[in-house]
Amino acid sequence: MVQAAIDHLALSAERNSRGAVFTRREVVDFILDLTGYTEDQPLYEKRLLEPSFGGGDFLLPIIERLLSAWRAARPNGSALDDLGDSIRAVELHRDTYRCAYAAVVALLGREGMATNTATALAGRWLSQGDFLLSPLEGEFDFVVGNPPYVRQEMIPAPLLIEYRSRYQTIYDRADIYIPFIERSLSVLSEGGSLGFICADRWMKNRYGGPLRSLVAERFHLKAYVDMVGTPAFHSDVVAYPAITIINRAVPGATRIAHRPVIDRPTLTTLAVLLRAQTLPKETGPVRELAQVTNGAEPWLLESADQMALIRRLEGAFPALEDVGCKVGIGVATGADQAFIGDFDALDVESDRKLPLVTTKDIMSGEVKWRGQGVINPFAQSGGLVNLDEYPRLGHYLESRREVIAGRHCAQKTPANWYRTIDRITPALAARPKLLIPDIKGEAHIVFEGGALYPHHNLYYVTSDDWDLRALQAVLLSAVTRLFVATYSTKMRGGFLRFQAQYLRRIRIPRWNEVLEPLRRELVDAAIKRDVQACNRAVFKLYGLSHEERSALGGNGA
Repeated sequence: MVQAAIDHLALSAERNSRGAVFTRREVVDFILDLTGYTEDQPLYEKRLLEPSFGGGDFLLPIIERLLSAWRAARPNGSALDDLGDSIRAVELHRDTYRCAYAAVVALLGREGMATNTATALAGRWLSQGDFLLSPLEGEFDFVVGNPPYVRQEMIPAPLLIEYRSRYQTIYDRADIYIPFIERSLSVLSEGGSLGFICADRWMKNRYGGPLRSLVAERFHLKAYVDMVGTPAFHSDVVAYPAITIINRAVPGATRIAHRPVIDRPTLTTLAVLLRAQTLPKETGPVRELAQVTNGAEPWLLESADQMALIRRLEGAFPALEDVGCKVGIGVATGADQAFIGDFDALDVESDRKLPLVTTKDIMSGEVKWRGQGVINPFAQSGGLVNLDEYPRLGHYLESRREVIAGRHCAQKTPANWYRTIDRITPALAARPKLLIPDIKGEAHIVFEGGALYPHHNLYYVTSDDWDLRALQAVLLSAVTRLFVATYSTKMRGGFLRFQAQYLRRIRIPRWNEVLEPLRRELVDAAIKRDVQACNRAVFKLYGLSHEERSALGGNGA
């Protein structure tokens, strides 16, 4: 029954039933450049896999690059001996296979190879069959192509059962390109590179969760290029296409570009940027984000539907600080070595020091105070205290005068030499607050009950209206991450910046508009630090549609 199903698909004349969409040459060359399959490399020593070669859109340019690299290095070499194992390409549809086989033989003939050599190479490189079931020998340094976009409903039941028994990523209503990616990754050599153009739905939808987990655990999502709305194919497609470059390597930051112009000069320049050791400091078409892959969590990469969601929320809800919430940043002293130390050991009057919370105190997701304190030189009225009235403070500061007075701010106003850069307001320590590190790969929102003063590498949120635990759930959610990822500046290493200017962009309903059951749900999710529960509650809070939840990976919530 399985073989009969394969034969049915192999003989089908309908492109839709086999997911045949053909890629423009400029895009093919772009993907080959991104994976590193370039003529300046010893490609004849590498192995490349093309899992669904169709009419040869990828296959023919691959062969051209392979021959160019081989001839430059081995002008007198034997093509069959040197290149026989360089390519492995599979195609299910029989007529398409025959046409592509003939095109490969013709290309090799134009390159000056004898007919018997050309047919022998084509016979070793190309095979007709189901990639998901075909035997594959060894590992591959490159896997490239455009896997078929076929919905499960189009797959005969016996074949789908066989696929499910072999591939862990076929989950929910996953399209057939999902196991194509899984198998391709499974045969990738250490340091090898996969470059696919396919629908981007798996990066955020429910059905993509297992594949996202696989990538997060064992691979590096090196680059992502949003191709939505670009003429990447020879025909129009309904799917949202994207290019993904995935390496079998230690996970790291991901380079991201959106909707490039499809012409050779633009794509060549973009490929250089995406592969560069470091990005230029000036703003350009490429951004970098850390921890895009995070288990089964959706990848928030500013796709078209995510941007539409941002715009709708901005139009429907007020900004964070318009609903009774205040965003601020902790104290900068300009000389931490003088103003900060062990709280108990700071030899000043008791009302001249405050317990300090830093990023190290909240690394676990809860506050675990390490005993640091900060000197407070400010009077209740706002000016500096008179050191004559605080002899211990005066002695403490004088003993460190060289360091403190050497700061730029002290030299500008010598009379105020002992002030911290930021004014310290003791009442802030006593207020419950949410603490947020400046630079993180993902949202890290910690509740502090009202005992500690935040350090300058922490942002804080207080509120007279919103319950802070409920607000914590909102800030831990995929909606907040989308806002920050959308507006955050590019950082070395690809980390997001949870700065006040980006936090203030978050839109949120007024607290008096939130019903009591949802209030409890938000608070409970935050206390448990259950991000999925936070997402479910927050999706209700914003009234997200099925499509909007899908854009955030929450269509099953």
